[in-house]
Amino acid sequence: MKLPAAGEAYVPREKLVDYLLCETHPTGASKADFFRGLGFREHTASQLEEELLNVANGNDVEESEVSPYGTKYVVIGEIVTPIHRRARVRTVWIIEPPDERPRFVTAYPA
Repeated sequence: MKLPAAGEAYVPREKLVDYLLCETHPTGASKADFFRGLGFREHTASQLEEELLNVANGNDVEESEVSPYGTKYVVIGEIVTPIHRRARVRTVWIIEPPDERPRFVTAYPA
């Protein structure tokens, strides 16, 4: 099964800059180590966004879970990094009604 409405998926910029790439974020610092180790920085955040959206659009949902906030979906796929390496990542997306667009929640090594 593909991510519902994958073509409308979006990644809030603050999730990239203030979370995934932030070395001082209380829960995102280890993720920042991973993504920075792959060459991603604030100035390449748009490339990271594009790669995460490619994962959402090009891969099947591995698992889903209904929560009080909406339905979360896990999609695993490969990204291409600024240093021309490939890395498998697990991405998490949520659809929170009434909005039907998948919103990016997090990503980490798969």
